[in-house]
Amino acid sequence: MRQTWRWFGPHDLTSIDDITQVGAVGVVSALHHVPNGAVWTPEEIAKRHREIGTRKDGTPSGLTWDVVESLPVSEDVKKQKGDLRTHIENYKISLRHLADSGIEVICYNFMPVLDWTRTDLRYSVANGASCMRFDINDFAAFDINVLERPGAGADYTNAIVDEAGRRFAAMDEPARKRLARNVTMGLPGSTEAMTLDDVRDHLAEYGAISRERLRANFVDFLEAVVPTAEDLGLRLCCHPDDPPFALLGLPRVMSTEADYKYILDAVDSPASGMTYCTGSLGARPDNDMPGMMERLGHRVHFLHLRNVKRDNDDVIGSFFESEHLAGDVDMVAVIAAIVREENKRKAAGRKDHTIPMRPDHGQDILDDLNRRSQPGYPTIGRMKGLAELRGVMAAFEHRELGL
Repeated sequence: MRQTWRWFGPHDLTSIDDITQVGAVGVVSALHHVPNGAVWTPEEIAKRHREIGTRKDGTPSGLTWDVVESLPVSEDVKKQKGDLRTHIENYKISLRHLADSGIEVICYNFMPVLDWTRTDLRYSVANGASCMRFDINDFAAFDINVLERPGAGADYTNAIVDEAGRRFAAMDEPARKRLARNVTMGLPGSTEAMTLDDVRDHLAEYGAISRERLRANFVDFLEAVVPTAEDLGLRLCCHPDDPPFALLGLPRVMSTEADYKYILDAVDSPASGMTYCTGSLGARPDNDMPGMMERLGHRVHFLHLRNVKRDNDDVIGSFFESEHLAGDVDMVAVIAAIVREENKRKAAGRKDHTIPMRPDHGQDILDDLNRRSQPGYPTIGRMKGLAELRGVMAAFEHRELGL
């Protein structure tokens, strides 16, 4: 695995100098300041390459921009409305510009409205560290009592509705605003901040879009852009839904192995693949994470290795982001499956036999607790996670084990 690190640009509290010291050899980044649907110009792409390749003192960092995360798919494309055609053409132009710069792996997602959802961005765990958490009862309190989505209560069990009501009643106004801000934060670095009215407007438009329709729209998007990616030698990889179940009455189409198989079969090309995120998919207990890597590994272009601890085995339930080797995902079995896949690729002569990975998210520990970095992206917590993952990787890659 090629060890990479996510970087949000010059304003990221983790600097390029820091990344060179934690042991990563590549960087995962994006042009977060470019509006969704607009073209990524050669000039802006080249600027990000220079920023990644340069230390604070002006000397070369030795780091390369290995993966784009993300080249966003606009809401107009997902809904097939408005500037759909322009946004798809702009997407293809951006792919060409990225390929010209030497990048080959492009991560994206097809989640409607919100790119990820958590109810607490600084949840305290037993040892004093903090992490991100999704609590289904708090989310229901937001959905039913803060957003006031019509019919929201019908989407939850009676026990969840009752508990949500109790929690909402116990919140003061700052707590209610904090919950709303946490839920609508979306992807760190996103240019699209969501107000409650923005969310309500999107939900109204999605009201006529079924899960089947959104899936069909996704296939249409891939049919439009994958031939360009294939011609350019690019590998597109879709990130799973986070969390991997329906929220706010919105359709979800990338939550399970069956979802991925449908999409990968619908547009069957080496240029269309999967971002294998163990944290997102692992939040759902019926997802077999090592088995998924065994069966779909040949289409995995990018790895997000993180772990979650679920409150119970409910498919739609609560969880927090645990230490990388301490959650409900069997990370050792997952890494063994990844190493086997890489060995298969190498034996077959595949150019992409080394899969880029990054330690996804991490708990805020030590000085992280005072830095207040992007939620989920502490420097020391991720460094600890990378060190743990690196140890497991080294063990499985050792020749004496014969893997």
